[in-house]
Amino acid sequence: MAVTTQKMTFAEYLAYDDGTGTKYELVDGELIPMALGTGEHGAISEFLNQTFKAEIKRASLPWTAKDMKIGLQSPRGTRWDTSRVPDVVVLPLEQWAGLKKRESVIALHEPPPLLVVEVVSPSTATEDYRAKHTEYAVLNIPEYWIVDPGQAKVTICTLRDGAYDDQVFQENDRIISSTFNRLSLTVAQILDTNE
Repeated sequence: MAVTTQKMTFAEYLAYDDGTGTKYELVDGELIPMALGTGEHGAISEFLNQTFKAEIKRASLPWTAKDMKIGLQSPRGTRWDTSRVPDVVVLPLEQWAGLKKRESVIALHEPPPLLVVEVVSPSTATEDYRAKHTEYAVLNIPEYWIVDPGQAKVTICTLRDGAYDDQVFQENDRIISSTFNRLSLTVAQILDTNE
């Protein structure tokens, strides 16, 4: 006997709460529980979030960085029923203030964030390198970082003419970011977090 799962709309997703505290992404109308990730995954996300906040403060930029707190409504297929929750999001303070009194999901009609980061886990590699790469480009997110501890590399995807140009960094390579162009950070520093 086949079991069918009813697809969920974006509005239903925004109102959904199963009382467990589990965070979900919505992918093609289906709830996908977000894995807790390894300690390494969490340490990398936290390190980058803190690094971005420090750079924002140093440069007196009107931005903020948030880890695992902001969703992005995303186009996928022929329907608009996907929402992603990146590991780190950098966005203008004004945009963050607008999310404080409603669901913290940036809708399709709103400006995209400035930068998003996904830390790759073995179970998310295909999504991070393929699906999200395409979706984030369609959303016009200027910069997308793919941090891959398993492959010991960081891929910086920079939006140009509607598509990402990818640059891969390894070991002691200094990250080149158009969003944070004065940031002095190497792949080794990102991957060797001991928090």
